[in-house]
Amino acid sequence: MGPDEKGLEFFELALNPDFALVARDPAGRMLGLAGFKTQDGGLAGGSMSDLARVYGWFGAVWRGLVLSVLERDLQPGVFQMDGIFVQAEARGQGIGTTLLSAIKAEAQRMSMTQVQLDVIDTNPRARALYEREGFRPVKQEQTGPFKHLFGFNSATKMSWAVTRD
Repeated sequence: MGPDEKGLEFFELALNPDFALVARDPAGRMLGLAGFKTQDGGLAGGSMSDLARVYGWFGAVWRGLVLSVLERDLQPGVFQMDGIFVQAEARGQGIGTTLLSAIKAEAQRMSMTQVQLDVIDTNPRARALYEREGFRPVKQEQTGPFKHLFGFNSATKMSWAVTRD
């Protein structure tokens, strides 16, 4: 999305905190975030107009095409995770597990049947966490010619069946 300044400007327009669960330390600093997507919107939003406002129309068109490759359509009954992030200094402290538990609880609260997420091949640590938390692989997609642009070769869709208490 570079250059970095413009990428940050776009994400300030495009990210919607209403579709995120946040883990904070006792001082209120953010340790991690898990985004999700529903029929009402998602963490990673933004429009072509937002892209054009930041990059101009030429920059918006090609970036929009590239971003469309990453877009995930919602399926009925599926709670789609829209990204997860844990601060580097907080990794290994259970923050990711806590965020996944919160995502599962939110999916239960919304009467969903599954939680789905995508994990890239260059992030085995995240995949191991998802597998420990009961997520199972259901599909793998190759990035093809975009592998050099995205920095990964494939993404695995993983799913967790929502349980009822």
